[in-house]
Amino acid sequence: MIPAPPLACPDTGHDLGPATFAGSLARHGDRPAVLTGSASLSYRELADLVDAAADRLGPVRRLVLLAAQNDLDSLVAYLAALSSGHPLILVPADKPGSVDSIAAAYRPDVILRSGDGAGRPAVEEVRPGTSHVLHPDLALLLSTSGSTGSPKLVRLSYANLQSNAESIAEYLGIRSEDRAATTLPMSYCYGLSVINSHLARGAALVLTDLSVVDPCFWDLFAARGATSFAAVPYTFELLDRVGFTGMDLPHLRYVTQAGGRLAPEQVREFSRLGRRRGWDLFVMYGATEATARMAYLPPELAETAPETIGIPVPGGSFRIDPVPGLDDGELVYSGPNVMLGYAESPDDLSAGRTLTELRTGDLARQHPAGIYEIVGRRSRFVKVVGLRVDLGQVEQVLSGLGVAGACTGSDDGLVVAVEGDHDERLLGKVLAQSLGLPRPSVDVHGVEHLPRLGSGKVDYPAILELAATRAAPAPTFDAPASAPDEGPADVRKIFAEQLEHDDVTDDSTFVTLGGDSLSYVAVSVRLEKALGNLPPDWHVRTVRELMNPELTNPGKPPQQRRRRFFAPLETGIVLRALAIVFIVSTHVGLFSWQGTAHVLMAVAGFNFARFQLTGERLPRLRRQLRSLGRVVVPSVLFIGAAYLLTDRYSLANVLLLNAIIGPEEVTTQWHFWFVEVLVYILAAAAALLAVPWADRAERRFPWAFPLVLTGVGLLERFELVDPEVPNTGPVLWLFALGWAVARSQGLARRLAVTAITVLTVPGFFDNPNREATLVVGVLLLIWLPSIPVPARLHRFVGLLAASSLYAYLTHWLVYPMLVDISPALAVAASLAAGVVYWALSMRVMAALRRWKRTLPGERRQDDCPRQAPGRDRGSWWPGLGLPSRRW
Repeated sequence: MIPAPPLACPDTGHDLGPATFAGSLARHGDRPAVLTGSASLSYRELADLVDAAADRLGPVRRLVLLAAQNDLDSLVAYLAALSSGHPLILVPADKPGSVDSIAAAYRPDVILRSGDGAGRPAVEEVRPGTSHVLHPDLALLLSTSGSTGSPKLVRLSYANLQSNAESIAEYLGIRSEDRAATTLPMSYCYGLSVINSHLARGAALVLTDLSVVDPCFWDLFAARGATSFAAVPYTFELLDRVGFTGMDLPHLRYVTQAGGRLAPEQVREFSRLGRRRGWDLFVMYGATEATARMAYLPPELAETAPETIGIPVPGGSFRIDPVPGLDDGELVYSGPNVMLGYAESPDDLSAGRTLTELRTGDLARQHPAGIYEIVGRRSRFVKVVGLRVDLGQVEQVLSGLGVAGACTGSDDGLVVAVEGDHDERLLGKVLAQSLGLPRPSVDVHGVEHLPRLGSGKVDYPAILELAATRAAPAPTFDAPASAPDEGPADVRKIFAEQLEHDDVTDDSTFVTLGGDSLSYVAVSVRLEKALGNLPPDWHVRTVRELMNPELTNPGKPPQQRRRRFFAPLETGIVLRALAIVFIVSTHVGLFSWQGTAHVLMAVAGFNFARFQLTGERLPRLRRQLRSLGRVVVPSVLFIGAAYLLTDRYSLANVLLLNAIIGPEEVTTQWHFWFVEVLVYILAAAAALLAVPWADRAERRFPWAFPLVLTGVGLLERFELVDPEVPNTGPVLWLFALGWAVARSQGLARRLAVTAITVLTVPGFFDNPNREATLVVGVLLLIWLPSIPVPARLHRFVGLLAASSLYAYLTHWLVYPMLVDISPALAVAASLAAGVVYWALSMRVMAALRRWKRTLPGERRQDDCPRQAPGRDRGSWWPGLGLPSRRW
């Protein structure tokens, strides 16, 4: 072990200078310091980059803010600030809202960001010199609240950083030959401690921001001979998914775990795996307030005492103080890594040490062997109907039942989130009985995945938001005022107004005028009001045909065509309206009815086949791209606004790329997964059909073609292939199935797609209710062209269906502001916001189309050639005119 240098002056107690691991890099010479997928940097080269960056910060000690990510620029910036004595605030770069919030609260003198990727961070000098009084010991400020942008920061000294780096390096036995992969953000104290402890020993960092579920991470891990990686509890769930147990990693020496409690059975499991494979598992315990680590469990104890945190780190010590009214006491830590104190404003940056020990808030007991066990959290107690409830104990009860869950709450009751398919009522009853609580005080919610912060820890505030006011009344809506009755002569006018075309002729059809699924609802509702009935294939009927009374009301003279209380409304429209109501209501907590988003994916495929697959290859490709733009543009604009206004989303969301490059854990960044995946599928379908041979195959085999795509999607559905897009579900199968439904004319074909639906959906969610919803939704598309709906509600249902995409976008920002007042109000406001955004978008797009037509040389006619009147557009075999039968 390399002896640590003196850390503090014996007379004043102040640090003697910057942390040695950051200021003495060159002493390790030509040893590798940083390894990436394409480059290797020695300690001498790293020191040169750090010195150059330090020179740019200037000689005056200033407050620096670093928007950090796991790249060379951020590493150099971090080390430059530490080595030159500038106090540094670390904030995650992928949370611009947090960066802006902290910058506004603390007014840094300099802001550093990643630059060209070559170790030259971008420097934004807010002011020359400094406007702050900075304590000489102050080295680093870190948030304890994840990436929320809270102004409460932990003040760490140079001695804190150096002592904890040395302590960790000692008990892990880090040596200069080691190479640690950066699996955690450097803005997170655990991830930063990996960097500090390895630099303290002259070891190398395999610098990457790849996730452990990315095969490229393991390729890099093996290629660079990495010897360790750090994990939080959620990481171990991800390791199970990627087949970690079967990987050949000959250089792996140890795996570390912190960031929350790992279930004892998992500790045992991975400890035994490590013993078989030749690596050690170090379970650790720590906090930002202790720089990083306070305790570790020696690997040899992992199987015999997996429920414990082990022993204090070198240089640290514990004691347990009694807590009145409790059998177990509070764990108190002492050591050179205990923070200086908290900062909540710039005025706190001049303060020195305000505490010498850390009251952890954890309840603990010491075993006879000298190891410590955490048994609860002092702050995680609530008092329900006079009974003191340990929320951590509730989670242990769930774990004992084999249920992955998390619990939070208040004195009003418990809010429990559980993963997977469980009977929520029965589980609530079991918990209530085991805790001695009234049944209504335990509110259990089933979730697909527990919400987590960027650090991988459970997001308890998000779980608390699951709670809904049970007494909230169901929303009521008044039907909008009816427009004046329209007659058959207004068909041309309806097309002109709704599709923004001023050249509608008797031979025009909805499709040839550029109609798509977004405009289909509004047109069909107005046509039904005007005509009283619509044929199933009205969208490919000419204006002349639609104005023929014998087509819309066969065999009835005009005076007998009376409006009924119930009138048929197309099934796809009804499903879209119901789905958006169910989706928003489920997210708000008004009621829970899952599965309708996947029904919408089948409806999307159904509508794609109906509206986007007519005409010649190039004209219909242009139409497909225009339709795709009508989804992408309003989505990007709204998500961009949400990105600027909140810290819930990232640039990947704005670019609709989160499903590809976003975090694996389910966070707010996954809110728009449906839109992203729908865009991917629509773009892929357009690209496929742009290929001449695929276009010919689709035309010749219009039913078999989507069935083949359904088969391809089923490979993903049954996990025979992995597209590596987590948390989205295999939805290509459903889109293609909806496409096939639209092409299924005739009893035999309808029976075939029915069989495919019934055979492939069960087991998809491991939730019978969700699966039943999906099956019923698809079967309605297959067998019911329309559904009777009160005539007075047609326009209202149509409005909900037409604005469904927009409501899906807007509700994520609307309902959190109102859900505490009334879930019903939150649902109504979310739907209303979607309607407003839809109406605004329609007006803007219409104005753009009108402007475009005024440009010189702009064609006024649609690219798609008109079909001759009288051609049977229900034919499933193009060119032969074979009539289709409607069952």
